[in-house]
Amino acid sequence: MTARRAGGAGLDFARQARHGRPMRNAAAMTAETPQAPLPTPLLAPALRASGIVHGFFTREGGVTPEGQYAGLNCGFGSDDKPEHVAANRALAARVLGVAPERLLTVWQVHSPDVVTVTEPWSRDAAPAADALVTRVPGIALGVLAADCAPILFADAQAQVVGAAHAGWKGAFGGVIEATLDAMERLGADRARIAAAVGPCIAQASYEVGPEFRARFVEAAAGNARFFRPGRGDRAQFDLAGYVVARLDAAGVGTAAALGQDTLSDPRRFYSYRRACLAGETDYGRLLSAIALAER
Repeated sequence: MTARRAGGAGLDFARQARHGRPMRNAAAMTAETPQAPLPTPLLAPALRASGIVHGFFTREGGVTPEGQYAGLNCGFGSDDKPEHVAANRALAARVLGVAPERLLTVWQVHSPDVVTVTEPWSRDAAPAADALVTRVPGIALGVLAADCAPILFADAQAQVVGAAHAGWKGAFGGVIEATLDAMERLGADRARIAAAVGPCIAQASYEVGPEFRARFVEAAAGNARFFRPGRGDRAQFDLAGYVVARLDAAGVGTAAALGQDTLSDPRRFYSYRRACLAGETDYGRLLSAIALAER
């Protein structure tokens, strides 16, 4: 197996394994769990291209029966039963046309780090990073979110795809630009890349303090446009707008957001902030993934 961070440094998967949890065989866990109908993910028009398969999965469908994880929770980092998560991920993999073990996610740490994928890894060897890129057909690149912005990328001509987890910290720290750089090292051209931003917390739901706004405005005065006044000294931050602006500034061919608010729609989406407001100690994770179809 070969994988590397953007910048070319090799990853030590034995060292990274400590970030995972031991698990039983995923196929065995899935076999123990009742099956559910295939979920229907949200699709981005910009990513509808020959040889590209993608989906922004909601919580609808899945096998997790009840509680804050009910539905298609795809996060092993949650306290949902591992067999439920494995079955949910297997359902998503079927939609994407890949085997469950070829649906890959990373140990997300709100970083600008990118992994270039050439072969699947086991869950307990997943690297710590926040984006993945590949030109290998039949491997689905996934990111997990519950208010942060998932971004899926594709250069259909070069047959290079990518996925990034962009919370405010990752977006501010450069995960978008690092993902584009890594895709170009695989032969993509950013002027041809289409990027879609999936469901995330909307501006009306994202209240932040004055120090948060100050950090962005000090970095670039133009960032003030992503904030509007809130209660008292608070402000409302437009995460999706900020991410699209970073994509545009980086020179992608097409960038658009789906415009779905994770916090205000509990039927379809998990939300970290909604869970915190409700006094819950955990929450489900939404999967967004993209793959090159096998020929």
